[in-house]
Amino acid sequence: MSSKGQYPEPEQGMDPFEEKLWRLKEAFNTGKTKPAKFRAEQLLNLGHFLQDNSKELHDALAGDLGKSAFESDLSEIILCQNEVDLALKNLQTWMKDESVSTNLLTKLSSAFIRKEPFGVVLIIAPWNYPLNLMIMPLVGAIAAGNCVVLKPSEISKNTEKVLAELLPQYLDQSCFAVVLGGPEETGQLLKHKFDYIFFTGSPRVGKIVMTAAAKHLTPITLELGGKNPCYVDDDCNPQTVANRVAWFRYFNAGQTCVAPDYILCSQEMQERLVPALQNAITRFYGDNPQTSPSLGRIINQKHFKRLQGLLGCGRVVIGGQSDEGERYIAPTVLVDVQETEPVMQEEIFGPILPLVTVRSLDEAIDFINRREKPLALYAYSNSCQVIKQVLARTSSGGFCGNDGFMYLTLSSLPFGGVGSSGMGRYHGKFSFDTFSNQRACLLCSPGMEKLNDLRYPPYGPWNQQFISWAMGSQSCTLL
Repeated sequence: MSSKGQYPEPEQGMDPFEEKLWRLKEAFNTGKTKPAKFRAEQLLNLGHFLQDNSKELHDALAGDLGKSAFESDLSEIILCQNEVDLALKNLQTWMKDESVSTNLLTKLSSAFIRKEPFGVVLIIAPWNYPLNLMIMPLVGAIAAGNCVVLKPSEISKNTEKVLAELLPQYLDQSCFAVVLGGPEETGQLLKHKFDYIFFTGSPRVGKIVMTAAAKHLTPITLELGGKNPCYVDDDCNPQTVANRVAWFRYFNAGQTCVAPDYILCSQEMQERLVPALQNAITRFYGDNPQTSPSLGRIINQKHFKRLQGLLGCGRVVIGGQSDEGERYIAPTVLVDVQETEPVMQEEIFGPILPLVTVRSLDEAIDFINRREKPLALYAYSNSCQVIKQVLARTSSGGFCGNDGFMYLTLSSLPFGGVGSSGMGRYHGKFSFDTFSNQRACLLCSPGMEKLNDLRYPPYGPWNQQFISWAMGSQSCTLL
């Protein structure tokens, strides 16, 4: 127990999270998580968790989402391991105080930014990438020196089981905890005061989490979703576009928050693109995609039924088959889709791709800008001017020209949304910064008081003139 006694010991019979959170707060107060050595040990252990349990993780992801080993490695395990390795390599540099420039009034003082942990942070992960979207923010939280409460999704139950049973064996259990439960338990958890909350999920639930955080004025990162547009210019190779779009749209059975959600193109391009998409889908998944080991499954019956309802929008030109017993929906392309139909009103989150026709680039940009700002935006064209126009005249969390979500493999780029698609950034150093309080620090000399006389009353014109000049003069950064 902390000698400070900042947090009163919980009483018996209180809610199931009370004692666990109290113990984490007490552990943080001891300063245990702050040394670089402790952080590095936990990161190393996290890497061991990924390596030692790769079979269990592959099996869990296959059980939850029908993921192939390739998809699990590419989008979950390798990205998480790379994040761990990057944090270990750069931990000392990231933790170092950052010296900043001073003015004449503070010339003899030391000014710097101290990166300090927030305290006990909560990470709530979704079901679609249940390992990636738990471990990636966890790396940043550990590197920044926090104690962490992890809440995996109860929907991806196989991965939840692996995280709950195996992950605690690798981390210091006085500083890290995995908690389980559904919406009711999560609501109870959110009644507690955390020092930071990191949530990935839907905008609807994001509003609930943000409301709960607001009651305690808790800072928060929201990684949400939305309908990601994909503009296809007339000047491009339709087969190249089809290959890239089909892979990203049907990866993880379309259950990806950054997947292209709909295509905007001319009627002429649509007529060229549809057979190219059919060609790509057949090459990727065979004549009967249901038998392909490379195509995942819908997470549960509820989402299957929701997606099955969207198949009635527009006109099906590719796919459209479904099998409730297997939670299978074929890679599907819709045309003649109206903006008012349900498939254009909600994030699809499944292997369905609507094509909406526009008459020009300007009309496509107007269409995009009438809607909420997306998490990701894609544009395909042989003309760099067209790509630059889409980039310059729209806003989104991320942007990629002539490809899909490969930018997520770069830890040098921040990941996050804007507006209704989220707030805050992470990946690489951005994760460390997200989970760190950027503390402004100035250390001044206790002596040389005579130099301060000019700033004290009584004020005269010369004092004012000198102070104004001295405050505006910047000196070099003190190293």
